[in-house]
Amino acid sequence: MIGALELRGLAVSRGGRRLFSDLSLMLPAGQACALTGANGAGKTSLLRAVAGLGAADAGEVAFGGTDPGEARASGLHLLGHQEGLKPARTAREELAFWSAWAGGTAASARSAVETLALGPLLDLEVRRLSAGQRRRVALARLLAAPRSLWLLDEPLSPLDAAWRARFGEIMQAHLAGGGLILAAVHDPLPIPAMTLELAP
Repeated sequence: MIGALELRGLAVSRGGRRLFSDLSLMLPAGQACALTGANGAGKTSLLRAVAGLGAADAGEVAFGGTDPGEARASGLHLLGHQEGLKPARTAREELAFWSAWAGGTAASARSAVETLALGPLLDLEVRRLSAGQRRRVALARLLAAPRSLWLLDEPLSPLDAAWRARFGEIMQAHLAGGGLILAAVHDPLPIPAMTLELAP
């Protein structure tokens, strides 16, 4: 389990342009951080750097004493603003794929289906789902294969008010169990959270 996320003097560039530098954060287990800033400020790039999918120019990402390779391989989820679902697959097939790939179990996948009310959607192809329904299928991987650190990129954007509130409850339960959340957002999270603003 990841006990903390710590960013120390982090600097990240994209396309030859420095997005931010000397960025620091200490996020202990049980807490959430809302990552804010204008479009293009580097929120997605920061999430990718934490996940190990993008290189930092300087600084360090630490996971509370957990080996970074282990933390990235089995201790975190990165959910992008695009769901990463294959349109021709059914919701059931997508959930089964992501659950197995991330080390989930049949029981945890069933629990995810129940929590996110996905039962009526399971046999529909992803391309037939609304944007909000697709987001719920994508969010299910967080529950189908539980991991400590959730890196979320605009997780609430396609959800209606009721599902935003429900996902807030899910996030709060994750934190209560010792999880951590770093979420890039434009709108406030529906849970208490510290704020880290990216600015040029």
